[in-house]
Amino acid sequence: MILFGASGMVGQGVLRACLEDPDVTEVLAVARRPLSRTAPKLRVVLHSEFTDLTAIAGELAGADACFYCLGVSAAGRDAAEYETITYTYTLAAARTVAAGNPTLTFLYVSGEGADSTETGRSSWARVKGRAENALLAMDMHAYAFRPGWIQPVHGETSGTRWYRVMYRLTSWLYPVIRRVAPRHVTGTEQMGRAMLAATRLNGAGPRVLRTADINRLAA
Repeated sequence: MILFGASGMVGQGVLRACLEDPDVTEVLAVARRPLSRTAPKLRVVLHSEFTDLTAIAGELAGADACFYCLGVSAAGRDAAEYETITYTYTLAAARTVAAGNPTLTFLYVSGEGADSTETGRSSWARVKGRAENALLAMDMHAYAFRPGWIQPVHGETSGTRWYRVMYRLTSWLYPVIRRVAPRHVTGTEQMGRAMLAATRLNGAGPRVLRTADINRLAA
């Protein structure tokens, strides 16, 4: 299994799920810096230029699945930077890990509101939708995950400061939201379990998964 974004909140949840699953023999995390977590079946490959993964292509060859959890908020970023991180990085990773490997399962963390028509008013949603569309058109088993509210379950933390502040200030709301809008709420543990479950679908089922689908797969 390959994991991008292991230091992010969702990536931490996916990493935890992979390390706890007896069927997962190795997790290869691609990161800019060493991770704080270590484990016998975790291997970290350091790489800084995510628009070009040629230098580590050999390390990424032959994987069963790739969990792509790398992403940023559009807030405070210009459109070009957001597109580079959200679209260019994602497609560079997908093309590298899927090269000559049509049975690879690629699991992309998108977001609720992503615009698959690529014509809506919201720039971030158009970019997310364009990334989804490009991945789903590739010769591999691709799934786009569109979670709504994601609650950290086992101490996972976001790499974005204002997200961390928001979670601290609104943590008391989570039980309320879960009760009144359960179809729009999931957790990092459910994300990890659902993404692992999707690797066993072999391309079947809906390929764009919203929160209710995520929770159903995680059950």
